Amino acid sequence: MQLKNLLLFLSIIPLTLIAACNSQSTEEQIHSHLEEAVALEADFEEQQGAITDLEIQEQEIYNQIIDLGMDDFDQITELSDQALEIIDEREEKIGIEKQSIEASQEEFAAVETLISDIEDPDVKEKAENMYDVMNNRYLAYSELNEAYMNSLELERELYTMLKQEDIEQEDLTAHINSINDSYEQVLNSNDQFNNHTVEYNALKKEFYDAAGLEVSYEE
Repeated sequence: MQLKNLLLFLSIIPLTLIAACNSQSTEEQIHSHLEEAVALEADFEEQQGAITDLEIQEQEIYNQIIDLGMDDFDQITELSDQALEIIDEREEKIGIEKQSIEASQEEFAAVETLISDIEDPDVKEKAENMYDVMNNRYLAYSELNEAYMNSLELERELYTMLKQEDIEQEDLTAHINSINDSYEQVLNSNDQFNNHTVEYNALKKEFYDAAGLEVSYEE
């Protein structure tokens, strides 16, 4: 079975607006929403390492199972139960990840009405491009999440099948092929998400520069 690559994140590095005014300009208001959207993805980022660790653990269990024969059926059953518990943990963390992205998306949506108030045509165009790419990123995540959840369900079915002593090898092979196919979709969606993330981070900086916002990029 194949595991998904790590997702890329938004620039979690604090992007602090140096010059603060009593009344914020439209561009400064947009900055506030953009950086709050980043902050709301903190839980999303935190889940990634744990999810990857769980994927590795499950892969190790799977490797142990395929090295066993039917004479070790009790051990196969025990290992399958462990794998099912890990899948439950992965699903729980994916749920937290999804909630984080959805909170970020809700915050980011506030930018749309502000963009229409930007007076400078060049700045407005950069803001619109940035906005479109970020929405494509959210859409890519939705597709990624759906594909990943489908893969988890297929894995659940696999370990349930492995606990059946009379399961046919042909059926197992067909199901494993289905899981690998599903992870191809996960990887494709993952690539799309990462590409949009890279593009958005670049466009956000372009917008800040065009808007004349003095932003401190901390390393």
